[in-house]
Amino acid sequence: MLLDKARAAPEIADTLALRRRSLTLALLTATYFFSYMDRQILAILLERIKADLVLTDTQLGLLSGLVFAVFYATLGIPIARLADRTSRRNIIAGSLAVWSLMTALCGLAQNFIQLMLARVGVGIGEAGSSPPSHSIIADLYPPEKRASAMAIYSLGVVLGAGFGTMIGGVVAHSFGWRVAMFTVGLPGVALALLVRFFVVEPRRGLSDAARAVEGGAQPGIMQGFASIWQNSRALHLVVAVTLTSMIGYALTGWGPSYMQRSLGLSMLDVSKYVALPGALLGSVSAIFGGRIADALAKRRGLHVQSWVVAVMKLLALPFMLGFYLVEDATLAIGLYFVSLIFANSYLGPSFALIQHLAPLRLRAMWAAITLLVINMVGLGLGPLIVGRLSDLLAPSFGADSLRYAMAIVAMLTPWAIFHYWRAGVLLKRDEAAVRLAH
Repeated sequence: MLLDKARAAPEIADTLALRRRSLTLALLTATYFFSYMDRQILAILLERIKADLVLTDTQLGLLSGLVFAVFYATLGIPIARLADRTSRRNIIAGSLAVWSLMTALCGLAQNFIQLMLARVGVGIGEAGSSPPSHSIIADLYPPEKRASAMAIYSLGVVLGAGFGTMIGGVVAHSFGWRVAMFTVGLPGVALALLVRFFVVEPRRGLSDAARAVEGGAQPGIMQGFASIWQNSRALHLVVAVTLTSMIGYALTGWGPSYMQRSLGLSMLDVSKYVALPGALLGSVSAIFGGRIADALAKRRGLHVQSWVVAVMKLLALPFMLGFYLVEDATLAIGLYFVSLIFANSYLGPSFALIQHLAPLRLRAMWAAITLLVINMVGLGLGPLIVGRLSDLLAPSFGADSLRYAMAIVAMLTPWAIFHYWRAGVLLKRDEAAVRLAH
């Protein structure tokens, strides 16, 4: 009788996890939303902070990128190793509480060093969010539904960035940038409690019936790096999503400043008329990108998901370059909105494919390694490179130096497209080999 109960317990837990998976996905998406809102609010406040604390564009680039990314990315690795062994839900909830409080503390900073230290705290907290979230979602959704689930999760990026810009700008306009930091930071503590008590921790490998969970000792960090390095499909995907993220972080980090400096919009204009439509269009892109990728994958194989992203990025490129290079503000914003319809489609398929390729016991680790590279290179260098280029181009182009700095970074897009295409080619070869073997 005791044996029967022991056998039934895992089945009950699996049933509960699957029954609550929509709620779990919603709470993880809300957590990701707060992550990006707390991260992105800095972008709309840069001009106010620059004037208040008397900072250069290079210093602003450091605050937007490198000082945050170094801690966010590097601490993600040991936290992911912990998440592959212990409760992922508890790690996410604790991390959310930490970065929310540190975001609020940014509002108390009186100089560059104090603001930098608070941003470091935000980065430390956010390090514990995405890797365990990716792992949980991969366990709750099978491969044929995973890109769509990851696309829903990725709404946290586009909606968080949009609402961070909107709320930050509106609040800062009326009450100052410091109050804006308090406004977006403190509510995250309440969400942390909801995550702790309502997210269900699924069994590892729950939705991968054809794959057995590997036995033996937990693989080490170096084994995680080695396993990605030895998997050429994953390596191409990591390079592709890193380049794409660097271009994206340059846009989200400096876009509001560019609109104010070169297009003549006010901070309130950007917050009220650009942020929300941009977030909604980005959300449409993310959702439909994931659904199109899943639908085509069912008919033609998972490799098509990588090619879907390549095509979408190619379609977005001319509109994005137009946004940076045209003089008319109305036309520029229109081109920006069109580019968003295609640009955010990469999120769901990219992370879903990486989780599909990852060994079951290294899912959080692979996500953390991917995010390490994305954030050290993409988030760490993207805004910093733009800020440095802007300072270097200022003697020749004046206020328009930011315009050309951002356009230069955007021109790296074809490099990312190549890696998405190549990953699809290699994945297609794998699928053909499997068919021949059977």
